[in-house]
Amino acid sequence: MNEAGPIAAVVVTYQSAETIDECLQRLRTAEGVGVIRVVDNGSEDGTLETVQRHALADPRVRFVANPDNPGFAVACNQGAAAAGAGMDWLAFVNPDCMVERDTLSRLRALAATRGDCLLGADLVDERGVRDSAARRQDPDFAAMLANAFRGAAPASTLDVAPDDGEALQKVEAVSGALMLTPRALFQRIGGFDEGYRLHAEDLDLCRRARQAGAFIGVANAVRVLHVRGVSSRSRPVFVEWHKHRGLWRYFRKFEAPRRGLGVQAGVFAAIWLRFPLALARAWARR
Repeated sequence: MNEAGPIAAVVVTYQSAETIDECLQRLRTAEGVGVIRVVDNGSEDGTLETVQRHALADPRVRFVANPDNPGFAVACNQGAAAAGAGMDWLAFVNPDCMVERDTLSRLRALAATRGDCLLGADLVDERGVRDSAARRQDPDFAAMLANAFRGAAPASTLDVAPDDGEALQKVEAVSGALMLTPRALFQRIGGFDEGYRLHAEDLDLCRRARQAGAFIGVANAVRVLHVRGVSSRSRPVFVEWHKHRGLWRYFRKFEAPRRGLGVQAGVFAAIWLRFPLALARAWARR
């Protein structure tokens, strides 16, 4: 693995017209980026027109236009496959993430000291507030089930507090909004699990990378603006449905094989009891 090898930036878009122009402008000036692959999942808001303009201006930019929306995981795998030969690194960048010129090269330099790894950055919103999803632990289904039995809100908190004393903080999972990994590792673990439609696929990828011996960490000094949830605000039911469906898939895949039928049924109930509460919060935010 070449520690200064080129980076393939993969961007998955869906109704991303609000942010994709600036996202691509920044990626085109980012250090170390060899190619940019945009995979669009059936946008109808002008996203593709913006992407086409960038593709005409910069030969590194190419795009795949899906006629429908096969999901985030499928599109990420499409973008990685379309990167072509010679790309040592893959960076998955949401269209609402605004990288700085040195963001990806700094992540690459940190990653080169760790071998097999999957790294995220310190994501912040427009006010500089840190995104809790940048540092996460595996879902605690036992806590979710216990809360449901106590009659408490069956939420599952995955957040991990930042440790700014560590330049590269070890965590169990990072956010899929921005990930950098060696291409060889991504290929070895089979890429994203395409059984997820939206949400939890990043938790799944991180867990499988850890199982393969990789280091998962957050570069606390590499700060990136994340204009969170731009494409999700207009469809809270769709987003929350697939978020909870993703949690159930994750449980069945990693936890259910060693749990009894009673626990499995309880976790199923806890996840779907959480759904209307999460949906109500999403509607309130909207």
